[in-house]
Amino acid sequence: MPNWRRKKLAEVEPNDAHRMIAELEKEHEVTVITQNVDNLHERAGSTRVIHLHGELSKVCSMDNRTTCVKEYPLTTPIKVGDKAEDGSQLRPYIVMFGEYIDSMNVAVDIVSKADIFVVIGTSLKVYPAAGFINYAHHEVPKFVIDPGEMEQCTHLGFTHFKTTATEGMKMLLEAFRELLRGDESRNL
Repeated sequence: MPNWRRKKLAEVEPNDAHRMIAELEKEHEVTVITQNVDNLHERAGSTRVIHLHGELSKVCSMDNRTTCVKEYPLTTPIKVGDKAEDGSQLRPYIVMFGEYIDSMNVAVDIVSKADIFVVIGTSLKVYPAAGFINYAHHEVPKFVIDPGEMEQCTHLGFTHFKTTATEGMKMLLEAFRELLRGDESRNL
C-alpha cells in the first residue's frame, strides 16, 4: 500500500505555503509539527520539522519502528524480503493505526513553549494532534488558516484566516509584521 504513496510523493513539489514557512525560519525560530507523512516542508527549506505520523521518505525495522531508520529512495519499492539492518523486514517509517506516536511529548512541549501558535490546513478533528490547541499558552497569539469553519478555536482566542494555506500564509505574514515589530526573538 505505501509504495504507491511513496511514488506519488516523488512526483509532487512543495507549494508556496511550504516555502513561506521555510522563509520565516531565516529570521525566527520556527518548528513545524505535521501530521503529513511527506517531506515537502524539508524540500521547501524547513529544518525543524516534527513528523507525528512518520515519513514516507524513510524506512525502518518491522520489529522496532525507532531503530534502523534511514532515508530510502521514494522511487524504490519496499518489497517483502527486504531487510532492515537488524535483519527484520523493512517497512515504511510511518505510524500505523494503533501504534504509539513517538514524538508526541516533544511536540506538546514545543507547543506549550511557543510564543506564537499557528495551525494550517487541518479541520482540527483528528486526534491526538487536534488537542495541541489546548497546550498553547492562553496569552500567546494564535492563528488558524483553513477554509473550513473553526468554531472550536473561537473560545480559545484564535484569529481565523478562512482561506487556503498559500493565501492564508500571505495574510499571516502581514499579521506577523505587525505583531513582531521590534521583537524578532519570538518562537513560532
